[in-house]
Amino acid sequence: MRRFRHIINIILLVVLATAGLRLLFAYIFALPAAASAEAGPIDTLFNGHYWMIAFLFALIMVLMLYAAFVFRRGDDDETDGPHIHGNTKLEIGWTVVPTFVVIGFGIWGAVALNEITRPKEGEMVVNVTGKQWIWSFAYPEQDNITSGELVLPVDRTIVLKMNAEDVIHSFWVPEFRVKQDLVLDRETTLRITPTEVGTYKLRCAEICGLNHTQMEADVRVVDAAGFQAWIDEKSAAPDFAAMAPEERGAFWASAEGFGCVACHTTDGTPGVGPTWQGLYQRQEEMTDGTTVTVDDEYIHNSIYDPNLQIVAGFNPNIMPQNYRDQFTAREQEIEAAEAIDLDIAADIIAYIKTLQ
Repeated sequence: MRRFRHIINIILLVVLATAGLRLLFAYIFALPAAASAEAGPIDTLFNGHYWMIAFLFALIMVLMLYAAFVFRRGDDDETDGPHIHGNTKLEIGWTVVPTFVVIGFGIWGAVALNEITRPKEGEMVVNVTGKQWIWSFAYPEQDNITSGELVLPVDRTIVLKMNAEDVIHSFWVPEFRVKQDLVLDRETTLRITPTEVGTYKLRCAEICGLNHTQMEADVRVVDAAGFQAWIDEKSAAPDFAAMAPEERGAFWASAEGFGCVACHTTDGTPGVGPTWQGLYQRQEEMTDGTTVTVDDEYIHNSIYDPNLQIVAGFNPNIMPQNYRDQFTAREQEIEAAEAIDLDIAADIIAYIKTLQ
């Protein structure tokens, strides 16, 4: 009878401790509201793990503490406890049961993985490019329009085809519950089906250099009509011929252009590179101790040969070395479609001059 009472006490304590720990986990590890179809099976799997972790911790701690307090030696007890040389049934039990639990979670995880990665009808492709420290998005099924924000239609499966230009990055939107690395010279894919209209934040989840924490982008989920309206707006290509050089320069510097603002701020705050606010005609000390006046020639040389002169306090080999080739290719592409003679570097310089 006494043994039965101890078993009941232990069971009740384990149940209470498990429930309490699960509530504690829910408070400490609270997830943001789910906003994708993929979040459902992932959250269910997470909750299963949380319950198992809570149960195992409660079982071990309750047994240990219960034994320590209930079966502790009395003050006048000098005898030895019973000598136990083994229990074959118990040993088989604590080996077989965890084995089947692990196998069960493995099968559960495989089913969930298959559910969130399998192709679905009506998918839309978006090409994602990650580079230090900016995201860019292209929509090949919508005339290959590009954007610095990710705009997605609600309740439609999106196939993200992702590439990195420099180092490993990682696509992560907590509300979507899925994450995928972007690897250099290799395309990776990720499927997302947004279910909630709203604005979310895309973050890089792989340390990728000095400005890693600032590598973010807005993700907007809109209804079908809103998405089509955005596509129509973006499909109207910029009229570069009608734009002033400084306007074109602002476009080239943005995420839709060459992403210069990922490293160079325009408001005077520190960045990976010198801020552009008040840069033109400023006196800058170089790492070799010389002083340079920031004029057209200096900026031009810094774009095309960024390691030629490094401003004191900043590191070399951060800025890409191939902007000359990138600019030339873009200039030729636009000049072939429009009657305009472009000089992207000159446009950027014109834009910098306005940031005084």
